[in-house]
Order: sequence, then structure tokens, then C-alpha cells
Amino acid sequence: MVKKVTIGADPELFIEKDGKIVSAEGLIGGTKQEPKPIGDKGHAMQEDNVMVEFNIPPCGTEKEFVKEIDFVLDYLDTYLDVKGGYTLNYAASANLEKKYLNTPQAKLFGCDPDFNIYLKDVNEAPDAKGTLRTCGGHIHIGYENPNQTDSEKLIYAMDITVGLPSILLDEDINRRKMYGNAGCFRFKDYGVEYRTLSNFWLATEDLKKWVYDGTMTAVRLVNEGVIDNIV
Repeated sequence: MVKKVTIGADPELFIEKDGKIVSAEGLIGGTKQEPKPIGDKGHAMQEDNVMVEFNIPPCGTEKEFVKEIDFVLDYLDTYLDVKGGYTLNYAASANLEKKYLNTPQAKLFGCDPDFNIYLKDVNEAPDAKGTLRTCGGHIHIGYENPNQTDSEKLIYAMDITVGLPSILLDEDINRRKMYGNAGCFRFKDYGVEYRTLSNFWLATEDLKKWVYDGTMTAVRLVNEGVIDNIV
């Protein structure tokens, strides 16, 4: 049984100014290894490639999940405005001007490999040569006594409850050229990270609730043995 479940997220967003997407490099600070704290409750932000990425603390309820996401989005809105009139852009993919893509950071895709649950193999790294950049909306599932078997079952279940529906809900099609294949995940010491979704679910309160509820439905499918009949 998957018990004592918490749900977190580390979505990515573009930054724009005067109607054009620009690089987050030098604006946000923080790295994957040393994220920049926002307060003392576990929120943080960092630069990831040319995007801003943020983290929320693990959440135990839908209300808490939405609240923590909105807290960081509000913070970023204010932070970017003070920095010089920058704003968040919620697109899942965009082609940036080449002048933003010549740094080592802009050419770095992912700090660690991720895996494909169906191929039982590492996903091929994206090609950094083009101008296309994409934003993920990864979901982190923590649970008591995490193990490989239950984590893999959760990924199968997440594809059913949020991955497949996202094909209809997420209007962006370009991100899938680089990221977001079905069954994309990473094992974590607290559980598992589901990496298929883009950031599209940040756009509305209903979608934030949908992704939380879909994750909890995936947990239920695992605990009821439904996934045992599939894998």
C-alpha cells in the first residue's frame, strides 16, 4: 500500500518583456544544486536553462497544493516586475532568439537522465542545437517506505489519470518533440517524479486541482490493485 502520500511540484515558466520571451539567466539566481529560497517553508526558485523553475514544499491536501503553487506565482510576479517590468509567460514551448542560447547554461538540458517506464531504459537527451525550449510541470509523489515496485506502478497509473487526458487538455504540441513522452519519470529517495506533463496545468485553479486529484486517483488505483492487472 502507498501510504502517507505527499505531492509536490517543480514547474518551469518562461519570462517575457515587452511581449517577447527572454532568458531567465541572470534574473532569477539559484541553481538545481543550490536553489534560491523563498521564505523558510520550503519554497524556492532557480534558473533552469533559460527558464525559471520553482519548487513547493510537499503537500497533503488539494487546498494546500493550490495555495503553495499560487504563493510562488504571486511572488514571482512581484519579483519580476521589480526587476524591470518582466512578466511570467505560461507557454509550454517557445523558440527563443539565438542571442539567449549561446551560454553553457542555455545549452544544458536536465542535470540527470530520466527513464521510460515502458522501454525500461534511459530517455535520449534532447538536442540542444535548435532554438526550441520547453517547460515542464513535473509532479513529485512522496510516500512511506518508497520502493521501486510501487514507484513504477504509480507511473503507470499517472499515465492513465493525468498523462492521457493531458493530450486533450494541453494545446501545446511542440514540447513533445523534446520532452514529455508517456511514462517519463525519475526515482527519488522519497518516492517518484512524474515528468510527462508540461506546465499547462499552472494556467487555472481548476487545472491545478485537476492535477492534484488525478495524482491521488493514481495512488488509489495502485492501492486497489488495478495497476497489477496492467503491468
